[in-house]
Amino acid sequence: MKLPAKLREWRPGKGTVRLLSTFGLVVLLGFVVDLRAAVSLLWAADGTWLLAGYAALTLQTVISAARWRLMAERLDHRFSLLRAVREYYLAQFLNQTLPGGMVGDAGRALRAREGAGLVRAGQAVLFERMSGQIALIVLAAPGLAVSAILPGGVRWPAALGTVALAVAAFLVLMPLLVLGGSRAPGAVGRASRDFLGAAKHAVFAREVRLTQIVLSFGTALSTLAAFSFCAAATGTGLNAFSVVTVVPLILLAMIIPLSVAGWGLRESAAALLFPVIGASAEAGVAASVAFGLVFLAVTLPGAAVLLWDMQVRRGSAD
Repeated sequence: MKLPAKLREWRPGKGTVRLLSTFGLVVLLGFVVDLRAAVSLLWAADGTWLLAGYAALTLQTVISAARWRLMAERLDHRFSLLRAVREYYLAQFLNQTLPGGMVGDAGRALRAREGAGLVRAGQAVLFERMSGQIALIVLAAPGLAVSAILPGGVRWPAALGTVALAVAAFLVLMPLLVLGGSRAPGAVGRASRDFLGAAKHAVFAREVRLTQIVLSFGTALSTLAAFSFCAAATGTGLNAFSVVTVVPLILLAMIIPLSVAGWGLRESAAALLFPVIGASAEAGVAASVAFGLVFLAVTLPGAAVLLWDMQVRRGSAD
């Protein structure tokens, strides 16, 4: 039996691959942990702690929007904090609900391109996202290093060493590649020099450096607090060491572009790392799912922004 021409020509896009990856990760997780136990922990979650997680992620959203506004302003894109928060909510909602992963951030750059153009708007968004992830790494690095050096310290999973080396190599190589590219002739050299100049002006300039550090660590700490609150809601209390070492690793798993909004990857990382701190893999999955659901709830104002914009455009068309 011959397949229809459209089916024969169909090739899975990135969105489809991420949906399938998410589903596959969840199925695989079901063979490794007791999902019924995880669901029981989630079902009995303490609403007060979940509300605290919601508040922490709301704070994280506002701080992130303020950080993005500052970077955009340094690159000649000027808009109010209210607009920045509004756009950030919309971007987060799209990132959480669409398979593209970064669709919301791309849209944020596109919608804020007036003024200095799309390249500068894209740079502001990229710098803003990277600074938050770097802050998580900086918070986690000392604890990971100490625990690995001290005799009788934490026994980390063997795979973590490989991942840590890969991340370290990436952090070292990327700046070197950009610096090397800045000395190249032609379009590559111009683009690299422009990127370095924008980063220096928006992120590292003396007049904004301290503010950028405070905002970046503010977003990172708010996110860590939110996860720890969700863990407490599902019955696992995390000490300070766990919050600044284990939780950043769980959250950083979300940036791997293999699933929708980090679902499946985050839960897998939590199942792997919670036993390191004496908790069960099921507790890790429950905490991670609670965090994901609270995060999704926090982004719902973005749906209202989307509906409002659609309504305004429809009215303009009429």
